[in-house]
Amino acid sequence: MNYERKVDSMDSLAGTESFYEADDNRRKRMLTIAAVALIAVILLGVWYAFAHSKGADTAASGAGGAGAQNVPNVTVVIPGRVSVQAAIAANGTIAARREMPVGIAGEGGQVVRVLVEPGQWVGAGQTLAVIDRAVQSQQAASLAASIKVAQADADLAQAELERAQALVGRGFISKADMDRKRATRDAANARVRVSQAQYQEALARNGRLNIVAPAAGLVLTRQVEPGQVVGAGSGVLFRMARGGEMEMLAQLAEADLQRVKVGTRATITPVGTDLQIAGQVWQVSPIVNMDTRQGTVRIAVPYSAALRPGGFADARLVSGTEQAPLLPESAVQSGPDGNFVLVVGADDKIERKLVKVGTVTDGGVSIASGLTGNEKVVVLAGAFLNPGDKVKPVVQKSSQ
Repeated sequence: MNYERKVDSMDSLAGTESFYEADDNRRKRMLTIAAVALIAVILLGVWYAFAHSKGADTAASGAGGAGAQNVPNVTVVIPGRVSVQAAIAANGTIAARREMPVGIAGEGGQVVRVLVEPGQWVGAGQTLAVIDRAVQSQQAASLAASIKVAQADADLAQAELERAQALVGRGFISKADMDRKRATRDAANARVRVSQAQYQEALARNGRLNIVAPAAGLVLTRQVEPGQVVGAGSGVLFRMARGGEMEMLAQLAEADLQRVKVGTRATITPVGTDLQIAGQVWQVSPIVNMDTRQGTVRIAVPYSAALRPGGFADARLVSGTEQAPLLPESAVQSGPDGNFVLVVGADDKIERKLVKVGTVTDGGVSIASGLTGNEKVVVLAGAFLNPGDKVKPVVQKSSQ
């Protein structure tokens, strides 16, 4: 019994010792892992400190470090000044060059038919509307009959005069009777001429009843309908453009007005179209509006279906040549304040300059004002740059 208790006590002691040995092993492994992790953190800190110190030394020495590498290369152009066409942009309204208002020329009456519509071409003297002439026709017929009556009286008076002349030599007719018969014949002939004049007057009046075109041209408006009674107070019934000729009434600033002469070439673009219609200045306003400080330039334009009187259009007038900077279209940008370009200043920083655009051609965009031509103008990537940005300019050949 004692022996068995001793054996059990020894087994229990051995189990306790095994438990403590396993716990010590776990503790050693944890310590080892912690030591390895600590060493790794220390090595990482040393590497980071070394790399940071090297980068700072490199940037301080100016040997092309990370800060220098972040400065972008920007393509710029020095445009200089070249000979370009001096263009003036303007806008205004389209109108008939010679507008013809057509109304009643005669007595008027009730309109029977209207023969034309707006947009139709008519010839000189062509009837536009027919006026009822039933009464006037009867009056003309009456006058025509009166001519025949007067002519019959004149023929009778002539015959009596001839018979009297045959009897004068025989002494049957006195000289006084001959004078009376001659006067009767002359009065009858005069009445014939009066009747003829009255008849021709009636025909002329009837001919003026209809509304006719005073000249060949294009019908613009129609203000009359069948059944309408018209007269001298009816006003304008049709409007026409003589020969279909149009013009643009362009409004120009006082300074630009001085540069435009009669004969200056122009290109007209009606709003809403891509058409470019060639025109020519035929009149320059001799006065300037005191309120707007603008004057009117009248540009003759040939007929086109896209030109509608009263419509709006843009114009570009070419007034000779001038010396101006010429830039690629990509260099000119637009903003709320107008057109502008980005230039590289003396400190290699971006600056923004407002410009006024002149002529736009296949060779580029001329700058009317805002640049001298000696600036370094950014050609591309202007949308990604802001004033004050540091850049490295790379000069390319001028666009000229």
